[in-house]
Parts: sequence; C-alpha cells; structure tokens
Amino acid sequence: MVSAEDFSDPLVVRIVTFLRGVGFTVEPAVLDEATVLPGVAVAGGTLRVDATRLAWPGDLLHEAGHIAVGEPGADGVSDDPGEEMGAIAWSFAAAVAMDLDPAVLFHAGGYRGEGRALIEAFTRGGYVGAPILAWRGLALEPGRAPPDGPPAYPHMLAWRRV
Repeated sequence: MVSAEDFSDPLVVRIVTFLRGVGFTVEPAVLDEATVLPGVAVAGGTLRVDATRLAWPGDLLHEAGHIAVGEPGADGVSDDPGEEMGAIAWSFAAAVAMDLDPAVLFHAGGYRGEGRALIEAFTRGGYVGAPILAWRGLALEPGRAPPDGPPAYPHMLAWRRV
C-alpha cells in the first residue's frame, strides 16, 4: 500500500495506487544515475520511482506501459518503436480507467513536443499502438470486438503480459 513516507504528491499516490492495484510492483528509490524520464526507471519488471526527481507524474504510466507490453521481467525498456507505440496506447488506456486528464499523461515536457497532438488523436479515437496491445493479448482492437463480447480498446482485457 502507498504510504505517506513512500510518496507525498497526491497525483503520484493516485497513479501508484492504480498501478499496484493492477499488478505492478512500484517502489520508492533514490536514482542517482540519469534516467530516460526524470525520476523513474524500470529494473527487472519493477517501476522504481525517485519522487524528488520525478518531473511529470504521467511518466509513471508511460513506463508502466513499457513493462506491460515488453518482455516480462525485462531489465529496462526496449527502444523498439512498436513497443513504444504500445506503451503510449497502454498509458492512455490506464488514464481512461483512472478518469485522469490525458494532459497529465501527454504533458508539455514529453513526446518530442507532440503531447497536444497525441491528446487530440486519442480523444478522437485515433488509437496509435492499439494493434500492439491486441497482438500482446491485452486489448481488442477497435472495430474488431465482437458485439456480444468484451469492449474494444481503450478497455483492457489484461493490464500486463505474464
């Protein structure tokens, strides 16, 4: 359970609580080394968070997306473009499930300045990366869900590969 000594920012607590609730291991850490996204690293399938260095809480969802679509137990994240697209789609589905403003996820400090474009694309149903989630068995592609079955993406069938 997230406690006050783990994280103090209410948004970080909310995101970490969600991630732990869907099966992720999230632990506080001191990250002295440079990381791709400030204050967050992936090691052995665990999300390690340095709350003093975390610049954007939404980055926790993005990195969790890498854990979800990548090889189970991987140390770090892959630079594979397909995995990146899958992580973006996964993080949006998580934001939807949390009823979180997509601007928290697709913030001004990331996505090579294309956060606003991603918000527009996803909120209009342009689900970049959803086929990767379907391929990994995590979601059904929009337009391919059977009418009598589970809903399509952004609904998730599972939150991570096992």
